Amino acid sequence: MKINYPAGITPGRPGEPDKAAKHLLSTKNAANRGMDFEADINASCLYYKENDVALITKRPTPINVVKVDYSHGAKITHAYFEKQSTTDYNGVYRGRYLDFEAKETRSRTSFPLSNIAPQQVEHLENVKKHGGFAFFLIHLTVLDETYLLKADYVCDFYRRKPRKSIPFGEISENGFRVKEGYSPRYDFLEAFDRAFK
Repeated sequence: MKINYPAGITPGRPGEPDKAAKHLLSTKNAANRGMDFEADINASCLYYKENDVALITKRPTPINVVKVDYSHGAKITHAYFEKQSTTDYNGVYRGRYLDFEAKETRSRTSFPLSNIAPQQVEHLENVKKHGGFAFFLIHLTVLDETYLLKADYVCDFYRRKPRKSIPFGEISENGFRVKEGYSPRYDFLEAFDRAFK
């Protein structure tokens, strides 16, 4: 008996994704990696909040709305960024102020410093100067690994610029591997505890 699949797609061999699944996987991997990483961090922050572990929130990007179209509900039609944003996340954990930037790289060998804005370095240096805990979460897509790197290390590397990127070997040597799981997706507070004993 022949089965007619939609759009003429037939499944692959058992245990192998079919053409439609391969397409969905390639679309997800190519276009949505950064958004997936951010969504997973947001889910981890929600987990921490719901379990009364910490209060960490995503900092909104400040925009100035110029024009709104109310003909079909309220739709922003013209806006601009008020100022350059600082970091992605901040919050409180065990009475300590945390501030961090989440980055992802698809590079096969290193994390490009061009992914970091000068105001982010300045902001994290100021957080540390005033007694807060500053760090980066860096997801290495090729290795499917995530590391917590103290802002001291990244900012110093950024200022000295011995290279245009931080090699993966140095990230794993100087960083703290973030455990991945179901809930929380990225347990970066466990890595934080190891990093800031």
